[in-house]
Amino acid sequence: TVTGCRKDATLIIKPKFTEVKDTVYFAKTLVPIFVDNCGVSGCHGSGSKAPVLTADKAYSSLMANPDYINVKDPEKSELYEFLTGAKSPAMPMGKPSNPSNLNGLVLAWIKQGAKKN
Repeated sequence: TVTGCRKDATLIIKPKFTEVKDTVYFAKTLVPIFVDNCGVSGCHGSGSKAPVLTADKAYSSLMANPDYINVKDPEKSELYEFLTGAKSPAMPMGKPSNPSNLNGLVLAWIKQGAKKN
């Protein structure tokens, strides 16, 4: 007898994060988190995988591809989907999930119009 496994259904769990109601500033709030967790060599640093999330290129790189940021449907933004694990692989790779409430901050920033503030 050969036994195997099978999958009947996929359970999607909404990501846990603290909802952010205050203004999220890209440069002051998000960039430091991106630089510490994403914009490193071999990940999303200069010359690495897109989008480049270094301090000087993060905003322009995120806005260069309309799939990364979707202000009409923020939860469908690729940036948010990768951060929450809705798209694989979950980001940031090799780091704790949702550092500094990054998921909540990114979602709030996109809902606020994804401004370069």
